[in-house]
Amino acid sequence: MTTGKIGVSTKDLFPIIKKFLYSDHDIFLREIVSNAVDATQKLKVLASTGEIKEELGDLKIRVKADKEAGTLTVSDHGIGMTREEVEKYINQIAFSGAEEFLEKHKDDAATIIGHFGLGFYSAFMVSDKVEIVTKSYKEGAQAVKWTCSGDPEYTLDDIEKAERGTDIIMHLNADEKEFLEDNKVNELLNKYCKFLPVEIIFGKKKEWKDGKYVDTEEDNVINDINPAWTRKPSDLKEEDYLKFYHQLYPMAEDPLFHIHLNVDYPFNLTGILYFPKINNKFEIQKNKIQLYSNQVYVTDSVEGIVPEYLTLLHGVIDSPDIPLNVSRSYLQSDRNVKKISNHITKKVVDSLSDIFKNTREEYEKKWDDLKIFIQYGILTDEKFAERAKDIYLLKNTDGKYFTFEEYDNLIQANQTDKDKNIVCLYATDATEQYSYIEKAKAKGYDVLLMDGQLDTHFINHLEQKNSDHKYLRVDADVVEKLIPKEEARQSDLSEEEQNNLRPVFSSPLPKDNGMFLVSFEALGEDSDPVVVTRSEFMRRMKEMAALNPGMGFYGAMGDQYTLVVNTDHKLVKDVLADEKKTMNAKLEPLDFEIKEMEGKKTELNELNKDKKEEEIPQVDKDRLKEYDEKINTMRQQKETLLAEYGKENKIVGQLIDLALLANGLLKGEALNKFVKRSVELIK
Repeated sequence: MTTGKIGVSTKDLFPIIKKFLYSDHDIFLREIVSNAVDATQKLKVLASTGEIKEELGDLKIRVKADKEAGTLTVSDHGIGMTREEVEKYINQIAFSGAEEFLEKHKDDAATIIGHFGLGFYSAFMVSDKVEIVTKSYKEGAQAVKWTCSGDPEYTLDDIEKAERGTDIIMHLNADEKEFLEDNKVNELLNKYCKFLPVEIIFGKKKEWKDGKYVDTEEDNVINDINPAWTRKPSDLKEEDYLKFYHQLYPMAEDPLFHIHLNVDYPFNLTGILYFPKINNKFEIQKNKIQLYSNQVYVTDSVEGIVPEYLTLLHGVIDSPDIPLNVSRSYLQSDRNVKKISNHITKKVVDSLSDIFKNTREEYEKKWDDLKIFIQYGILTDEKFAERAKDIYLLKNTDGKYFTFEEYDNLIQANQTDKDKNIVCLYATDATEQYSYIEKAKAKGYDVLLMDGQLDTHFINHLEQKNSDHKYLRVDADVVEKLIPKEEARQSDLSEEEQNNLRPVFSSPLPKDNGMFLVSFEALGEDSDPVVVTRSEFMRRMKEMAALNPGMGFYGAMGDQYTLVVNTDHKLVKDVLADEKKTMNAKLEPLDFEIKEMEGKKTELNELNKDKKEEEIPQVDKDRLKEYDEKINTMRQQKETLLAEYGKENKIVGQLIDLALLANGLLKGEALNKFVKRSVELIK
């Protein structure tokens, strides 16, 4: 028996290993199994070069949990190790300058383990004692047993072992007994080892019998040793790609497209990326791309390897050229990562371009699901935006699709305003904004459907990139003013008539559903009598604030609407005539007094017009203040009378409610009153 100390010049190594990435301590199993795979693969290479003449036999790797003994064992039939190799690879883990390096990085376990290449030592994160029982493939090799209890002390004994290979026996400590449970071991093996190139066996397959699961005689093979991404695209059919997708994501719907990555120069990269189908607007999930290194699972946090917008994709990337530490969980800075990222971006755009050019009909069918990926890329990456601009599609409310160039050609003649801007009209909800869409179509306009979760940002992006294009939601103004071709015709109503009608139409408006302004426009006899519009600027600001907490000012503001009263319409003229007839007797005395007070105010101002403020007599200042207060009081009285008239006028209420109903703003009690009033008016 040999005893000794592990060749590292500080006693601090083991405590660091034991606390290494505590939240991710389950990676120990991946490391041990990966080492077993490496040993098996090396044996295959030696056999292929003729260095091994004998039959290789069973090369499966077996994982065994023994609750009674408290051990978890990983066994392989790979190349094994001689005593000298154990001394070299297991014991002599130090190198020149180790003490200085350890002292410098003692609080950064990931760096230390990565620097030393100590995957095996991750076993001490969960073990009180670790044993290695190994026998080399070399002829006449003596089997040995190495034992260490988590400190620099170890023993190395000669033993008997019939077959070549290595057993790693981990005596789990009291806090880690969960790793003896079948479900937990299965979970970890499926997470980390699902696609390793050597078969991994954990127990037997189970079947349901007599009300419980029982073991069968068949080995429980954890992994698929030839996953789709390791095979040539020419050897795969569409069903193979779908099968592999559901291997990765068993509960997911079929994806939209797949892209097979297969690069061997200037770096090695394989993989398959899928565009998933997103049913729910808020179902966007990142961290669905799995990173592998030679078929060993590394992480699903791939930021830095793929651009931000492509983290929405699903699938697998495998590259031995992405530098990783031994935990295989932390990317280190390297020029290859940038090259790989650029290549993936180019490959995605090239593949989508091929699909667009060769099968545009199929591309259009999947566009509604594909759109968010392309938008995200255009918004976050200038290079991608330039490459993808020709494969981006705009969809109108008739369900037709256009490239940017095709759409400009469609609308340019009829939707260019007096300032030479091309105006693109859009709807965010084809059902709620149906009446506005129909009015726009009646004018010969086309209306886009922009109902995606990124559309507000995307519209802003398009306007910034194309200063001669404007985007207006179809309810942003009355249809006559959405695309002004000439100066708007002024209303025939006098200022006094407008001031009298304003409280008549504002008083019945809801007070708890946003803020309403009332304006008067000459829209023609055939246009609607009353229309509700929403400011494009304020609505966009609120929508962006909902996605960006930094714009809280706009998010806190209520919705803002404009009630546009069409002064050309007969019903509005009838309301004005009825208001004059009904309210004249009540308003005349107030109007007379207001004019009288305004006259006195004018006379007094005329007397003092050439005087400085300090030269005006105090008595005159007091009179001016008195006149203003009386004028304001009488105007408020007048406005109150007109508001009461408006609330009682069924035609005014009906016109306003019809406009609110067209916007989905009439609900609850107000909707019930509208229905009852409608019945009364029909009688």
